Parts: sequence; C-alpha cells; structure tokens
Amino acid sequence: MNFYLMPHPPIIIPAIGKGEELKLYKTTLACNQIAEEISKLKPQTIIIITPHGPMFSDAICILDDEKIEGDLSQFQCHDVKMSLTFDRELNELILNLSQNRNIPVVSVDQHLLKMYHRRFQLDHGVVVPLYFINEQYRDYQLVHITYAPLKDRQLYEFGMVLQEAVKQLDRQVVMIASGDLSHKLKEANMKYGEEYDRQFLNHLKKGELLELFELDKEVVYQVAECGLRSMKIMSGAMDGGKYEGNVLAYQCPFGVGYGTVKFNYLGVGIKGLKYIEKKPKIKAVSILQKENPYVYVARKALEDYFQQTKTLLTQEDLPSEMFVKRQGVFVSLKKQGQLRGCIGTIFPTTDCVATEIVRNAIAAATQDPRFMPVEEEELTELKVSVDVLTEPISCSKEMLNPKKYGVVVSCGMKKGVLLPDLEGIETVEEQLSIACRKAGIGETESYEIERFEVIRYQEGD
Repeated sequence: MNFYLMPHPPIIIPAIGKGEELKLYKTTLACNQIAEEISKLKPQTIIIITPHGPMFSDAICILDDEKIEGDLSQFQCHDVKMSLTFDRELNELILNLSQNRNIPVVSVDQHLLKMYHRRFQLDHGVVVPLYFINEQYRDYQLVHITYAPLKDRQLYEFGMVLQEAVKQLDRQVVMIASGDLSHKLKEANMKYGEEYDRQFLNHLKKGELLELFELDKEVVYQVAECGLRSMKIMSGAMDGGKYEGNVLAYQCPFGVGYGTVKFNYLGVGIKGLKYIEKKPKIKAVSILQKENPYVYVARKALEDYFQQTKTLLTQEDLPSEMFVKRQGVFVSLKKQGQLRGCIGTIFPTTDCVATEIVRNAIAAATQDPRFMPVEEEELTELKVSVDVLTEPISCSKEMLNPKKYGVVVSCGMKKGVLLPDLEGIETVEEQLSIACRKAGIGETESYEIERFEVIRYQEGD
C-alpha cells in the first residue's frame, strides 16, 4: 500500500475560494503531486479515513452500498460532484476480520442512515481530497471509513486489519488519512496549536508514528484537530514497516493547520501493537513518579483500586503532616479539560488527610452520580487535583470572594458546597446561585453562609 495524509479545506476549491484558494497555493501543488503519483500507481481501490462521515461514539463506520454520490453544495458550490462505487468485497473482509479481533466496526448503508435521518453521501473530508485525484485518475473503487473515538489500541489494531485485508485480496490499494491539524491557530491559545502542529509533523517526518500516541491528550483536545485518529489508524496499517514522511506542504492562512504528507517505505520496521498495549502502564508509573505528595496519594489510590490492591501509605514516603492533620478534602478528575468526577468532604471523615484523599479519590472515580464510573483505560488521560480545606466559618455575603473562598450554603438539612476559583464563576452572586441550586435551596428560601479556603494541589505543579 501507499500512504498519504491529505487536508480537506473546502476553500481550496476555486469555485468556493473565489481567489482565497491562492493562499493555499503550496497545498494545492502538494495535493496535485499526490494525485499525479496515484494516477501512475493505478490503484484498484482507495481507502480513505475521514472525520466527517457518519460517526458513532462506540464503533468505526464503514459505508457500504451499490454506489455513493457527493458534492460540496453545503459550501455553495454546485459544480463539484462525484459518484463512486464501493469495493464491497474488501468492505466485507474488513468487517469480518474486525469482528474476529473484537474491534467494534459497523457497516452502514443508505437505508440504515435514513433511520437516523442522515443522508447517504460523501462528506467533504472525502470529496476535497478526491477532487484532486479525480482530475487525474478515476478508475478505482472506494472504501469509506469514518473513525470513532475508540481506545488507541483499537484504532491501531483496526489499521492492522486494513493491512491484512488488503494482503488477503492482493489488491493494489492507496490509503489516505484525511484530516486537518490545529483549528485554533488564530485564538488566544494559539501557542498550543503551533506546538501541536510542529510536533505532529515532526513525528511524521521522522517516521515516529508511535509517538502520535504519546501526544498530550489535553493539548489535542484544546487545539480541536480532526486528523489524529485518521493517522492513528493509518499507523496501524503501516505496522511492521519503517516509513518516513515527506512533508510536501504545511500552511495555515485561515487559522487552521493544513499538512500534506506522502510516506516513503524504507524497509522492515517494528510491530507496534505491544507498545500501544503497554503504554498506559508505562505512562501511569511516569506520572506517579513526578507528582507532589497530595496528588501522588490520589493517583496511587486510583491505580491501586483498579489493581484491586490496598493503598499502603507510610510516613517514610510522605510528609508527616498528612498523617497528623484531619481536614476536609475534595478530589477532582478532569479529562480533556472537562470534569470527569469530583467528590469531597467539608469536614474530615477519616483519621488523617492522607486517608481522606484515598477515600475521596476512589469516590470521585466511581461514585459521582453525574458521570459513569471511570474505566481503568482512562487513568492516563485524567488530570487529578486535590483541594485541602480549612474549617468553614460563618460569614455574610459581603465577606465572600469566589476567587479566594469556597462557600457552603445550608437551609435545614439541605446543604450545597462550591470550591473557590472555578472556571466561569466571576461573581459572588454566581457562586451563591450555583451552590444553592446544588443544595436544592429555592430562590425565596433563606439560608446560612459559610466560607472556607483551600490549598490546591494539581498535576503539573
């Protein structure tokens, strides 16, 4: 197989760009270069992995029917149209091999999509790359794959399935990972986008495909890319080979990074699946070694919980104050910048801070009623923070400061707690309103106010 990464900006099409496409001149040249190369290869089938087809949260989607059509009318362009047939034999084999490996893959035709009120059509993640190819070569069938937010191991192993299916049928095949890089290059946090794009392309250039699985997941979330999972699947399809990426173009005139890459085969390489499987355990050990004592205890409690072992804490490993003081503790878990669980105690319920952290860390992962319990595979994606509380004191509304003080509101048996310095809460009124809502205290009810301070420990400190 031959492998390519292609972007899919609709504005690169002259009928849509209306002159703006000239800002992507280098990308246009790169896409034409790939199209010319594919025309010489004369593949029987093009496999394209897109982020913009029918996406399911728990299964990779393969479109399958007699034929499929597509255009760019959603971008006010009615001149670009295409009609393609599927390589149904290859589709079926991919599906069967995936089932044998317990990889969740679903085959979808137009009748099934109609039940979900979705149109059976080519998305722009496919149409834009094929626009260039079709200008030079059309004698191919299509395998249309929409990735899903599955575990890294499943994405990589699905790529291995694609490799095996192509070998079994002895097809001449080209694979395209369709995807753009950072979508946040013109925003305040553009430094993350620039760094992400640099790292991503550098890994491809050096052939460090397994390093794609090491990219910081929170940074990946922040930059809003749409090509990483396409590349993770294609990395699996390259399993056992050594490749280097020839970056034909990288441009970002509109605040989105567009990378165009062809991969050159250099010879036999490593088998990567075992590394992907071991990676979470290796990373978990690395995280534990780096953290401050308070976060270390929370993280270790989670690791031990999933290993079904008791967390043993000694004063040789931790500050003595963690075994002497009794204080309330909140443990918060975030995944890709979003809250994944938070449980805490205003007043201590155990004999010391260390055991309070252990108790609440496990509860945050397993007992927060707002979320499904955390799974072991998520541990390396979580950011853990620990808030150690001072004893609450009675106060008036005027004595509050949402950046400095947490708040406790109570009315009879109803009680609500809100930690200080939470994102999006700027005023005392907002702080009290949310705390009352959590407690179930109505707007007309009177309530008592207490405030407390916290010492916050979080990963990366």
